[in-house]
Amino acid sequence: MICRETVLAALSRHIGAARGIRARELVVEIEGMFACPAHERELRHVIESLRREGHHICGTPGEGYYLAATDEELVRTCTFLYDRAMTTLSQIAAMRRVALPDLRGQLRLPT
Repeated sequence: MICRETVLAALSRHIGAARGIRARELVVEIEGMFACPAHERELRHVIESLRREGHHICGTPGEGYYLAATDEELVRTCTFLYDRAMTTLSQIAAMRRVALPDLRGQLRLPT
């Protein structure tokens, strides 16, 4: 079953970027069976929740998911997430034809 405990237990075997694991393989490791898209989405939701709790779960499309072994790995993942968020916000601002800082009123993010 994919839940916070099983995800943390599985990720405890994947510490550092060199031991990263893709979502599909992580689901198989946790569930012991074929990974369907719904299970992968569930995994991503659990990882998001764990990150919100402060767990240092890193991951990029190239590296897969893993627990940070170094500050550099954590910073690299945070930069990846920040850049992805900025790309999304820039698209929204362009579609709404507003400047990025004006997207949400007083929101002031560097562009």
